[in-house]
Amino acid sequence: MSKRITIIQGHPDPKGEHFGHALAEAYALGAEQAGHELKRITVAELELPLLRGKEEWESGAPSAAVRACQAAIAWADHLVIVYPLWLGTMPAVLKAFFEQVLRPGFAIGAAEPGKMWKKLLKGKSARIVVTMGMPAFFYRWYFRAHSLKSLERNILAFCGIDPIKASLIGMVDAKDNARRDTWLARMRRLGQAAR
Repeated sequence: MSKRITIIQGHPDPKGEHFGHALAEAYALGAEQAGHELKRITVAELELPLLRGKEEWESGAPSAAVRACQAAIAWADHLVIVYPLWLGTMPAVLKAFFEQVLRPGFAIGAAEPGKMWKKLLKGKSARIVVTMGMPAFFYRWYFRAHSLKSLERNILAFCGIDPIKASLIGMVDAKDNARRDTWLARMRRLGQAAR
């Protein structure tokens, strides 16, 4: 069954020459080969001002670029988020993207008295792909994948996205071509399965 997939490229470098870019392209290729529909968001190409207060986040008018990103996310059944681990978390531009795009009225709805926010993105799934310089097992074991868990629980699941799967790719600068090819093939398979 065909799915609608939106790939969110969260690398802050717009040149597109990093391994994370190749991983996103491999996923897209597999998805297209399997007949899935695709949209892409390249966060590095967006003009995203920082939000400075609660009122701006809750009731400020999103820019046309932010509204277009919201439309691509609303359209999708499945989201793929690709980014490098920087200082133990996602790059600042990707965090700014989530703050701008996942606003009340789009991602979450007003809570009734005594209840939690309404999760407006239910029915969507996600795959998070994180590249890093350290070994992936060390990030999971020693650091307990704290920033990944924050993205999963405090951002995506908070909006109703479920299930959420993750691919952690460590030692990217030390990978030889055979190891890179293995990861690219894995991403193509995940794209074909829309997982």
